[in-house]
Amino acid sequence: MDGPSETEPLLRPPQVQRTNDIPVEGHSSVQDESDNNKIDHVPDAKKQIGLASAVMLIFNRVIGTGVFAAPSIILRSSGSVGMTFVMWILGALVASAGTAVYVEFGTGLPRSGGEKTYMEYIYRRPRFMITCFYAIYVLLIGWLSATSIVFGEYTLNALEIQPTTVNVRVAGFLCSTFCLAAHGAFLNYGLKLQNILGFFKLFVLLIIAVSGLFSLVGVPGFAVRDEYDIPHNFRWSSFWEGSIIGPNAFVTGMYNVIWSYIGYSNANYALSEVRDPVRTIRRAAPLAMILVTISYLFVNIAYFAVVSKQDMLGGGTIAAALFFRNIFGPAAERHCCCTVVALSILGNLMSVLFTQGRVVQELGREGVLPLSSFFASNKPFNTPLSGLFTQWLVSMIIMAAAPPGDAYLFIVNFLSYPLTMFNMLISGGLLLLYTPAFKSYEWCPPFRAWKSVVIFFFLSNVFLAVVPMIPPSPGSDVYEHLPYWFHVAVALSVGVLGIAYWFVFFDWIPRKRGYHIVQESVLQDDGVSRNVLRRIPNRSDDEGRA
Repeated sequence: MDGPSETEPLLRPPQVQRTNDIPVEGHSSVQDESDNNKIDHVPDAKKQIGLASAVMLIFNRVIGTGVFAAPSIILRSSGSVGMTFVMWILGALVASAGTAVYVEFGTGLPRSGGEKTYMEYIYRRPRFMITCFYAIYVLLIGWLSATSIVFGEYTLNALEIQPTTVNVRVAGFLCSTFCLAAHGAFLNYGLKLQNILGFFKLFVLLIIAVSGLFSLVGVPGFAVRDEYDIPHNFRWSSFWEGSIIGPNAFVTGMYNVIWSYIGYSNANYALSEVRDPVRTIRRAAPLAMILVTISYLFVNIAYFAVVSKQDMLGGGTIAAALFFRNIFGPAAERHCCCTVVALSILGNLMSVLFTQGRVVQELGREGVLPLSSFFASNKPFNTPLSGLFTQWLVSMIIMAAAPPGDAYLFIVNFLSYPLTMFNMLISGGLLLLYTPAFKSYEWCPPFRAWKSVVIFFFLSNVFLAVVPMIPPSPGSDVYEHLPYWFHVAVALSVGVLGIAYWFVFFDWIPRKRGYHIVQESVLQDDGVSRNVLRRIPNRSDDEGRA
């Protein structure tokens, strides 16, 4: 046979070989929590991520600009303060369901890769196709591009420099390059800085929440300044005033809320470097999302305690800026707010690059990419520098090439759609693993999400996948010149490109030249395993009868 039987758990460690007489390693169970490191050949010395770092990987990924800017956007869709909180709570439920799904997969398959690892386990045939499908997205999506631009805008505003197309991108380039250097050459220092930024972000959100509550109960020194409108958002008569119950507005608001919670899967991309990964992911992911949910709800209370509904709907200024202005004055609005948001984005960029660089490395370890040994390498700084550099390079090219306007909006929307597709595939696949037809997969992770929770998460991603295909209401056009569905079409086309790559190199050419492909696992010099592909000539009919 040219591969493992479909009745075998996919991620049992294969026979590992090395040319310099390293002993062959044996099989071990995936589900043994005390022995779960055997699912992946990564030496314990490389496991740098503990509970706090795992929590901050998720917290930094989720909390970027959304907590500062999204409340105004959600209020426009909901029409009232009350409906805004309803949407935030519903979004938290979706995020909780997603967290449960990823924790189940993380405990059952505790190795890096995230969706790549889980889809390979579920969708085993045709062999290599799902890996190629996923790989093309990872290599072509520059996760840092749009966020780097936003960092540049806030940084220049904090420095009182007029933002332009060029200087914004220069600032974004410098920020992303700093992240690459920190994680590519100084792993421990990069992780520490990432954690510091996460705790700083949490501290700032705590200050905002407490200041808002103090203003709400009338503590001296926290009153809204006389020159600004006094809000009355929490009076029952005004709490629900203006609620929009139309399906179009509700769908738009929920779409934005759900995306504000995205990032609960971030630690799953780096599980091979997590100490005691099963135990850690079971604690880190729920803890991080509890912190996120509490932050969102209490910061929204603070905003509405200090900023009037009319100001929030006025447009042109983010909710956090209005909050700082109303309590601490215009100087705080200009300097403190922009600085805080810029540092929040820096933490977000560092967490995204840290994990996505490891996803590229996992694809290299799978052996399906050209130059796989390059992508799988940990040289020269004992970090996945090749994967980090790949993500950085693609992101910087996209950032430099995309002008403001429709092109930038397209990038933002295009980045989000593939994640929806992957979430649909893994949550739908998890439901399949529960069925008798997949009993041979022996899926028995240490943590199991409720089936109803998995169904809820699957349906929420169907919702996210379908909404962009619905024509927007008049005056709510997604783009100025492009069709509203353009990013969906391009995202799907990229997936077709990945399948075409698989068909040519893993199906058509092998059949034409009379060979089949097998994977063998070898150890690199640093003790980390990776797969290599071998071309095995097909036996002729005469040889088979002999």
